[in-house]
Amino acid sequence: MSSVIEPAAPAREPTEAELATADELGRQMVRFLRLGARMKAQVAKQGPDGIERAAYAILFCLVQEGPQRTSRLADTLHSDISTISRQSSLLVQHGLVERQADPEDGRACLLAPTDEGRRVFEENRRLRSHWLARLLAEWPEEDRATLNALFDRLNTEIENFDPRLAGLPVGSTTKGDHA
Repeated sequence: MSSVIEPAAPAREPTEAELATADELGRQMVRFLRLGARMKAQVAKQGPDGIERAAYAILFCLVQEGPQRTSRLADTLHSDISTISRQSSLLVQHGLVERQADPEDGRACLLAPTDEGRRVFEENRRLRSHWLARLLAEWPEEDRATLNALFDRLNTEIENFDPRLAGLPVGSTTKGDHA
């Protein structure tokens, strides 16, 4: 007996009030991303160890998710393999990442954080946490906990959302954010 997975029934159309709320959330998300970009621009493009800030995203993925192939990192970070290769080479040169043989395919290699890479990651994490703690110091603890819970919930929904199952178009060629 074979089982066939039926696509989920199309979700109901959102109400005008839900669309207005979603539009405001979209505006706030774009604002948040722009402010994050501004904050990064205010910090040197290169960290104190001479590594491009963008390369830290690779280190973050490797520390959080374990050793990976360059192609998987490119998918995860929505970047070109050539960009990931260049940035990971810098991380290797600085002793923060090492290449290891892929146990599933000896011809391929995995990128993995070194002990020094983990130390640098933890230092950056500590600095980020200190900055955020100071930023939110005047917020009541309940508000900080609610913000964390809602951010987690939103991120989980985004990770699990499949626009095709919701009947939304995918692969749009529109560039940029139109807030």
